[in-house]
Amino acid sequence: MSIVLLRIMLALLVMSMITRKSDGEFEQWCIAEEQTPDDELQGALDWACGGGGGGADCSKIQVNQPCYYPNTVRDHASYAFNSYYQKNKHKGGSCYFKGAAMITELDPSKNF
Repeated sequence: MSIVLLRIMLALLVMSMITRKSDGEFEQWCIAEEQTPDDELQGALDWACGGGGGGADCSKIQVNQPCYYPNTVRDHASYAFNSYYQKNKHKGGSCYFKGAAMITELDPSKNF
């Protein structure tokens, strides 16, 4: 019986961390997939931030900018992927990046 209660409490905790929009829909973010190697993330990051590529706003992940730290390929890729996704999702843009990214409903800006 205690395992069932623990599972219910865990499910409620996870649901409380998921952000809802004002219309009741869940917010979604596009982040780097954990298992993707850094070289693949870097290629997708370069495309997302490139002038002829995805057109993500990557200005805030440049040196001395507010989202530069943590300075990892994975964190910078997540920022760029999400920038691209938020800008293009209503125009058919996806969160795929050749399998390097995934959708989450947990706000990645919060450290859990």
